Amino acid sequence: MKRYNFKEFAADVLVDLAAGMIIAVGVYNFALYADFPVAGFSGIAIVLYHLLGLPVGIGTILLNIPVAVLCYKFLGRMFFLKSLKSIIITSVMMDYAAPLLPVYEGDRLLAALCMGVLCGAGFAMVFMRNSSTGGQDFITLSLKKVYPHFSLGSITFALDLVTIIMGSALVFREVDGFIYGIIVTYLMAIVMDRIMYGIYEGKMTLIVTEQGEAVAEQIDEYSGRGSTILRGRGSYSGREKDVVMCACNNKQMYAIKKMVHEIDPKAFTIIMESNEVVGEGFKESL
Repeated sequence: MKRYNFKEFAADVLVDLAAGMIIAVGVYNFALYADFPVAGFSGIAIVLYHLLGLPVGIGTILLNIPVAVLCYKFLGRMFFLKSLKSIIITSVMMDYAAPLLPVYEGDRLLAALCMGVLCGAGFAMVFMRNSSTGGQDFITLSLKKVYPHFSLGSITFALDLVTIIMGSALVFREVDGFIYGIIVTYLMAIVMDRIMYGIYEGKMTLIVTEQGEAVAEQIDEYSGRGSTILRGRGSYSGREKDVVMCACNNKQMYAIKKMVHEIDPKAFTIIMESNEVVGEGFKESL
């Protein structure tokens, strides 16, 4: 197991402080008084706040204790300890730092949008350090190990839906609040994906041509990136062809497509979205 040194620990704490503050502002300063349900344990903690007056941060910790104990064996010691650190820091920020800032009292839709963006960004920062804020994340990962045929997306959506329905039924009791809760949940997922993967996203193209060497040379000259030439054979004609595979950023793809057409007008070009490209010239491998 990789050793967890002081430098890495310090970096994790700094990220947790920043992410915890962002999440706290999203939940406390935008969602808490906007009267719409929120997914996850933060959403349940908000319900407890409205029903019992329990501070959101303390409520989050209390909810996490039994879940953490039950899910410990599924998560692993290192992930569990790092998540525990993130939970405590985020909860402290929620109860002691966020209340120092003014609470947004404007339009509910704007509050929902701000909450979704801020919390999505904060959660992404925590996840990128191989940690979590506990709660529903513990349950999701544990259920995934018990039922591997279920996707993480389906498990997360089901749990989020239960929390939103519970908040709507017990506290807010209106359709508009339920809709805002769905908007927030969807926006958080989009922002998290964009931050965790979108920074390094690009395009990948497969170019089926009889002039693979010329195409690869032109791509390298234009973009400074190498490409891979695969050998293929047409199923209909039976003729040998080259398949040039190239990853590039979004801005370069249009020019590459145009160059391929100039070299070989009969080339068959397939362009695909690539959520993340790791390697030389892109994101460094971990």
